[in-house]
Amino acid sequence: MFKRIANKIKFWIDEDRIGPDMPLTHWLLFSNRLGRRLCKKKFASFGNNSFVRPGVYAVACKHIHIGENVTLRPGSMLHADPRDGGACIRIENKVLIGSSVHIYVDTHAFDNVNIPIYDQGFYDSKDVLLREGCWIGANTVILPGVTIGKNAVVGASSVVTKSIPDYAIAVGNPARVIRSIA
Repeated sequence: MFKRIANKIKFWIDEDRIGPDMPLTHWLLFSNRLGRRLCKKKFASFGNNSFVRPGVYAVACKHIHIGENVTLRPGSMLHADPRDGGACIRIENKVLIGSSVHIYVDTHAFDNVNIPIYDQGFYDSKDVLLREGCWIGANTVILPGVTIGKNAVVGASSVVTKSIPDYAIAVGNPARVIRSIA
């Protein structure tokens, strides 16, 4: 019994993730000071004046880079590729991210109709980049290989399947550029 509990505690401390399913470390996010310490240890890079709020899930933290002045709000999910050399999520400085934003670097394969999707594995992972100053509205989903341009705006509840240029406003499912702010 003791060994099982010790193994669970070790998993919570050592696993390359942050989230409510990791109770031993998740409570640290309720403190700015302790949360920053945890994030500096877990993430590939974690900028000054950045925060991860309780309720955020981050998987494969060693492949997630967070710039300065970024706050990840509750309900957000960042899924990088845990494999060595796997795809990364890069969030540059001063990026605004609403609550419940989901960012994924890979997706399930579904090409063969004769094999259950469950058994088809994943497509190759692709980096996701959020450039400096962009604003991602609440409940947005960002899919593999997408770059959100500098100072671009993505409207709430959008599904971003293709890159958005600098200084553009994009909305919808799938997200489409509706105008430029330059």
